[in-house]
Amino acid sequence: MSRLSPQLKFSLAVVISLLVGWRPLLGTLALALRRDEYTHILLIVPISVALIYTEWPSHRTDRQPSNRISAALLVAAILLGVGGKLTAQSDAQLTWGMLALVTWWLGAFIGCFGVWTFRSLLFPLCFLFCLVPLPEFTLNKIVALWQHGSALSASFLFSALGIPVTQDGVMLSIPGLSLEVAQECSSLRSSLMLIVTSMVLAHLFLRSFWRKATVVLVAIPLSIFKNGIRIFTISMLGIHVDPGFLHGNFHRHGGIVFYLLALFVLLLLLWILNRTQGESFEDYSHGQKPVRVGQQVG
Repeated sequence: MSRLSPQLKFSLAVVISLLVGWRPLLGTLALALRRDEYTHILLIVPISVALIYTEWPSHRTDRQPSNRISAALLVAAILLGVGGKLTAQSDAQLTWGMLALVTWWLGAFIGCFGVWTFRSLLFPLCFLFCLVPLPEFTLNKIVALWQHGSALSASFLFSALGIPVTQDGVMLSIPGLSLEVAQECSSLRSSLMLIVTSMVLAHLFLRSFWRKATVVLVAIPLSIFKNGIRIFTISMLGIHVDPGFLHGNFHRHGGIVFYLLALFVLLLLLWILNRTQGESFEDYSHGQKPVRVGQQVG
């Protein structure tokens, strides 16, 4: 094993993990294909692999990988997998299984490539934790939060434009229409897509942690508010233009329009934060790191 290249050793470790943990991985992929709330999981591995490939450090590698940290993570992965099967409820076993699988991958990566390389690729590697599906009881709480937040946002828009509105939980009543913000209308899929997109864009174009955190934290309420705008828009179109808007294609498939609207707001915020750190999008888009004052060019 000591004569094998780090790449080959890591590949073997991944193969071993897949032979042991193929059930949670296959179950997660099936869940992502079956449930809208988990669709974002399909994007995680391609994005992570692309970022690792493009950001791989070319000038330095660890000669002596940290075996202690690697062993600790590998043991933790085994404990997570076994403990999840023995103690977790059936709907949470998938969560524990994927958490164990990702932890194993990170431990194997550190054991093969070292801590310095891991630090250089911290975001794309830790981004893999987004593969871990939320258990059903946690997801239900998030959906309920999105329902109430969307109803509150729509109610605010009605009131701001002088339209009489009464709200009772997720029920809204305006002149000529009563509507319920159902679970299917929580728009959690596009909201999670927006949050994942904000994480990747912040990583690509911003340096400081607080700027990156600002973009991601803004994406959360923005994802709720854009659904409030969607509810408001469909309601107004249904009342004043055509009742078919309340149940038609725009209601079922028009979420992309409001996702793009929210994404535009995020890009605007990203541009502002990028400008304050004295760098431009072009510097990053061409793979260049701007030279700071006092930095020697060699």
